[in-house]
Amino acid sequence: MTKIAPSILSADFANLKKDVEDVRLAGADYLHVDVMDGLFVPNISIGIPVVKSLRRATDMFLDVHLMIDRPHRYVKEFCQAGADLVVFHVEADQPQDIFAAISLIKEQGKKVGLSVKPRSPASVLVPYIHLLDLVLVMTVEPGFGGQSFMHDQLPKIEEIHNMLKDLNPSCELEVDGGVDPTTAPLVKAAGANVLVAGSAIFGKADRAAAIEAIRKA
Repeated sequence: MTKIAPSILSADFANLKKDVEDVRLAGADYLHVDVMDGLFVPNISIGIPVVKSLRRATDMFLDVHLMIDRPHRYVKEFCQAGADLVVFHVEADQPQDIFAAISLIKEQGKKVGLSVKPRSPASVLVPYIHLLDLVLVMTVEPGFGGQSFMHDQLPKIEEIHNMLKDLNPSCELEVDGGVDPTTAPLVKAAGANVLVAGSAIFGKADRAAAIEAIRKA
């Protein structure tokens, strides 16, 4: 079954607890938490204190997406703050530190994922793919909400899906960027099973209907 992960980047931060509870009751599977540092991406969003607060506020599965420079420095702290899954970018660190970060996350008993930006080929994942619980393919440039879906990423999603079938069939394949009822069928057909959506869910009055529209599209 397709899993839906609403991105709190599009939530109302003045009413974050209410919005999180709303999407939980609406049937969301994961809660996607975008962390930006102003270095790896141009924007700054939230950090460890907000993850800690979210953990106290909800029992939802926290899918924490680190768009930060040299993430190996912080992955343990995000695990301890309450993340269930920590995803970081393959482009953000050196290979030895990527392996170290994966090990740190696993030592904390958490799930680990790697993300690839639109310009990165699927092949950059090969050294790590057997160690992962999830791969996240960005279908927009990371760092901003509300961007348009990049259709040229569909072949890469399919390529990674095929890689996972061969090398790590239990690994989930997540897509983030411009996902809505129109683009959801495209990424599902390419092999994705976890769909991140921001404004397409939080921007709607009826979040349950919005989630169901993406799940069933």
